[in-house]
Amino acid sequence: MKIFSGTSHHTFARGVCDYLRISLGAIELSTFPDGETFIQIRESVRGGDIFIIQGTHFPANDHAMEMLIMMDAIRRASAARITAVLPYFGYSRQDRKDKPRVPITAKLMANLLISAGANRILAMDLHAPQVTGFFDIPMDHLSAAPTLLGHIRKQNYGNMTICSPDAGGMRRAATYADALNCPLALVVKRRFDGVHAEAVDVIGEVAGRDILLIDDTTETAETLTTAAKLLKERGALSIRAAVSHAPLTALGQENLKNSAIDSLLTTNSTPTPFDISLPITKLDICPLFGEAIRRIHGNGSLAELFEFPKF
Repeated sequence: MKIFSGTSHHTFARGVCDYLRISLGAIELSTFPDGETFIQIRESVRGGDIFIIQGTHFPANDHAMEMLIMMDAIRRASAARITAVLPYFGYSRQDRKDKPRVPITAKLMANLLISAGANRILAMDLHAPQVTGFFDIPMDHLSAAPTLLGHIRKQNYGNMTICSPDAGGMRRAATYADALNCPLALVVKRRFDGVHAEAVDVIGEVAGRDILLIDDTTETAETLTTAAKLLKERGALSIRAAVSHAPLTALGQENLKNSAIDSLLTTNSTPTPFDISLPITKLDICPLFGEAIRRIHGNGSLAELFEFPKF
């Protein structure tokens, strides 16, 4: 077994290797003057079980191309199996044709990864679970929920209600509500474009309650902050948020600063540096991915990694 990483999240890759007590594979990455990426694997991978860790957060296209080129190099060097490890798969939001003449880019990315040489995929909390069906190869879809719930159970969240900031996240929020034995609420959202959204109504009892907003990803924090504003107007006592991925932009951090959200809980799936004045807690999921890789390499079951902590 060998693990390689592109430039997307070296710290994460090293954390996974530390868990597995192996060294990160040697690789040379450089760029031609016209922007082309050049990659050379600096050690033998012949007959190896190879894992490539590379998220597709900003700049998404650069990181995606790095992943494809690394896989092509490793495939041509006679690796026995290549697993693409995607802590954050940014294109999973483009999972359907909801407007005329738009692509289904999540499916395109699945095709590209397979064509480049992927024999298996390991990812976490895709925006839409059906994206797993876009891959015609084995795919293990991890969840950050057990890790996040393990932290939530230690906090004093009081009279808590789990809330989804939009209809698309209701199944995810319901999973948390069932695990925590809490009521469930929904904010009805209207989206105008990739940045701007508006919260228009709330379904469920939120007055006098401590709200925990659950979502998969936040970049501009527009969905979370507009939902929090409406929840406050409807009488919520406090509002916290828990998201699997937080590749926050500068606008997202500014939105959080000026919002009704008291704190944000997330993971280190992306390397986004946060403004230290923001009340953000980042949980380490390197052990989760490291254990998944160990079990995949040894043909073991991953079922235990999906078990929620006991309450």
